[in-house]
Amino acid sequence: MSLRINSNIAAMNAYRNLSVNDKQMSSSLEKLSSGLRINRAADDAAGMSIAQGLTAQIGGLKVAGRNAQDGVNVVQTADGALNESAAILQRMRDLAVQSANGGSQDTNAQAAAQTEFGQLQSELDRIAKTTSFGGQKLLAVGTAGGAAYAGSFQVGANNTTDDRIDVTLDATVFGTAGTKASNTLTGTFSNALDGESITATLNGTGATVKLNNPTNLDDVVNQLNANNNFSSSFVATKSGADLKISSKVAANETIAVTSTASGLTAGTATAGTSGSTATGFDSAGLGVGSSVNLSNTANARNAIDSVDSAIKSLSTARAQLGAYQNRFEHTINNLNVQVENLSASKSAITDTDMADEMVKFTRSQILSQAGTAMLAQANQAPQSVLKLLG
Repeated sequence: MSLRINSNIAAMNAYRNLSVNDKQMSSSLEKLSSGLRINRAADDAAGMSIAQGLTAQIGGLKVAGRNAQDGVNVVQTADGALNESAAILQRMRDLAVQSANGGSQDTNAQAAAQTEFGQLQSELDRIAKTTSFGGQKLLAVGTAGGAAYAGSFQVGANNTTDDRIDVTLDATVFGTAGTKASNTLTGTFSNALDGESITATLNGTGATVKLNNPTNLDDVVNQLNANNNFSSSFVATKSGADLKISSKVAANETIAVTSTASGLTAGTATAGTSGSTATGFDSAGLGVGSSVNLSNTANARNAIDSVDSAIKSLSTARAQLGAYQNRFEHTINNLNVQVENLSASKSAITDTDMADEMVKFTRSQILSQAGTAMLAQANQAPQSVLKLLG
């Protein structure tokens, strides 16, 4: 056995192993205390890169979920207001039916009904003007007669069209915007028209209805509106002693009305304007504005048709709102599932397996204690040289 004091190889070896074990124990302590397997890029460079991407995606999806919930809230706000508007229209229809009963309603009674009718029209206007969400009007006319409300909701983590849902409450879609094109037929509307046909054409596309022994103008109106091909694009009403046929939408249109009956004469076609005159979901936009009144029996009867059309338009609008809400809710569910699964994936990369790391820590702790003891022994070994010198 050789004894050297300048180079204590045993001590150097013990110190090196002790340093390695101490580093491993420190690393385990850091992971156990933080709960993270990756505390710095050096721990796992590739894993850190993947985890950062997942973190960004998870954060974006969480915010997107809140955005989608905002969409639900916007839709519910609009639907709540339209629900009250629908109740108002139902009351207006009741009043119109009451005033149309000319056999018992005198002018005083009709005037009283008209007073409430007018107040209800004003309330429709107020609801449309004041319903808002975060300062954005939901039911009033949009810029240049555009959609009453148009909003784009970011419901994804990325910048693509598939990560957005566009919500549009467009009064024009529901047939409430602009001045609807119309035309009139004048003549005698009686059973002399049996077998005769009336054709209405909108921008070259029309519908023909063959009359079946109509007794009067009311019967003609009813037969026209009962025809599905006709009622899909047109509505027939009385205009005094004339038959008025109007389109259901307003979009720069021209309507023509013809008849095979020689006794009926068509008026001049009227071009509808664009949506620039839209008034959203107020009384004018719904087609029950100031021109609709209960001042006399004839007007009250016409008001019934106008209110019916408004109720149909409003129901269509609310159905669309319901569809938007269901879509948003499915989107929220999907986002929550994505956040859960991506969080699990990130956890598998970045989080500490506490049981496994505790095993490593215990091993490093024992080796560190043993290494410290062996280093002390190695440092004592050269002292035996002193015996040789004595």
